[in-house]
Amino acid sequence: MVAVTRTGRPRSAYVRWHAPWGQEFSSVPGSAGFQVVLQGSCWLLSADAEPVRLGTGDVVFLPHGKGHILADSPDTPVATPACDPDDPKPYDAYASDSVDRSGDGGPVTVLLCGAYQLDPSRAHPLLLSLPDLIHLPAHPGRRAELGLAVKLLAAELETPSLGTDAAAPALLDTLLLYILRIWFDERPLSGGHTTGWAAALNDPPVTAALHAIHRDPAAPWTVAKLAAAAGLSRAPFAKRFARLVGQPPLAYLTWWRMTTAARLLKTTDAPLRSVSAQVGYMSEYAFAHTFKRAHGTPPGTYRRKG
Repeated sequence: MVAVTRTGRPRSAYVRWHAPWGQEFSSVPGSAGFQVVLQGSCWLLSADAEPVRLGTGDVVFLPHGKGHILADSPDTPVATPACDPDDPKPYDAYASDSVDRSGDGGPVTVLLCGAYQLDPSRAHPLLLSLPDLIHLPAHPGRRAELGLAVKLLAAELETPSLGTDAAAPALLDTLLLYILRIWFDERPLSGGHTTGWAAALNDPPVTAALHAIHRDPAAPWTVAKLAAAAGLSRAPFAKRFARLVGQPPLAYLTWWRMTTAARLLKTTDAPLRSVSAQVGYMSEYAFAHTFKRAHGTPPGTYRRKG
């Protein structure tokens, strides 16, 4: 889902710090980022929360691009300027030890950083439902695939080689998938959380319908067909989907189609008729009308603006 709503390529870096060190990361509305501690420890500091100590293997995800500071100690002065994923100068798209920051030879901390620039106007409701900060502390019982994805991405960034430009974004998407999967799997569903995406993703019929939409947005879906995919009759399914997802099935289908179309217009040279067909519109006129209503501009203008 994030791969469809992001703009441009994701960015990541493998960074080695020697204490004392401190780095501010800018607040970037419409972005999402994560930090993984590969070696050593550090502190995460933000203006409106208590400091959080991070250890080796800890993962932090910031789904709303909230500004924060990482440092070897809460008392260490912070370097300027702040790191901004929109700024191409401090980091290449996939940087490694070229961004090493050396202090006075103190203990080493190695971080794996990643950032996604998203389209704020088309943010997926799943991301909107998340808190500002998700902290997944390392522990042996957690799913092994998260650690494997971290190791693979770290290896690509530490020693870039042929194909890293293709492997890194795929691994970033995979890592983010595992972060979200673990967060929703481990979040308890109490009586106060019977709606929203946490509940939707734990509801097999609604999840089946969402998978059907995401897998094949061009299919001629109707409420009845989505209900069949969910294994329910039409009326109970429509009510259940709207309650958990926050909008009726066909409204979400249109949202997903237009978001997918926007991604195709930005990342491919496919003609409009092809983009239209890939998101379920045989009529270019109907597609253009729906796209303009969703994005405020015709698809051709949207593509030219980049």
